[in-house]
Amino acid sequence: MNKDFQERIEEWKNFLFIYKFALDEINTKLTILNDEFQFVHQHNPIEHVKSRIKSPESIMSKLQRKGLEVTTENVEKHIKDIAGVRVTCSFTTDIYRIYDMIESQDDIKVINVKDYVENPKPNGYKSLHLIVEIPVYLSKGPEYVKVEIQIRTIAMDFWASLEHKIYYKFEGEIPGNLSAELKEAADIVHYLDSKMIRIMDEVTEFKEHEKEAKLGEMGVEK
Repeated sequence: MNKDFQERIEEWKNFLFIYKFALDEINTKLTILNDEFQFVHQHNPIEHVKSRIKSPESIMSKLQRKGLEVTTENVEKHIKDIAGVRVTCSFTTDIYRIYDMIESQDDIKVINVKDYVENPKPNGYKSLHLIVEIPVYLSKGPEYVKVEIQIRTIAMDFWASLEHKIYYKFEGEIPGNLSAELKEAADIVHYLDSKMIRIMDEVTEFKEHEKEAKLGEMGVEK
């Protein structure tokens, strides 16, 4: 690796540092929203949050594949997923709860939404993808940074992780029989997510009846 290339990598690492701050802002906000929801509704919609920043090498490669000159200006204009956050939750209904909480924040601007939950990809992939813009407050003033947020259930995330590993093992050309099996597995994931919601609805209904019965025994009207 020559000196010029090393210096260029260092320059890009400094450029990307602001995206780390953006992830810190998003992660803090998600933690607060989740804790508040748990306190108010006795249910935490977020099970896990994982964040990452693309490496300079990965960003440069993506620009080259797009036929674009490798500049920071082109990065800001053409690449929206430099900073990424993956949020996993228990139920599909939580996906939209989390989306609503994010959208309601005055300092977060939702730029783009791709709903692969309602409209899955042909291979069975499901997730809700958001591109948001969040201010990062620096000494010279606020800078607005784009972050990609993916929201999916634990079951969807398990399937997506497996599909990703298989995709790269076959360098993108997955044999037809394996593609069919992955699609079948995606259908099973959908069935599992639907069944878990039904079970939770039954638990909630049971608890409500139990509460009403106890109040009745105490002579308290609902």
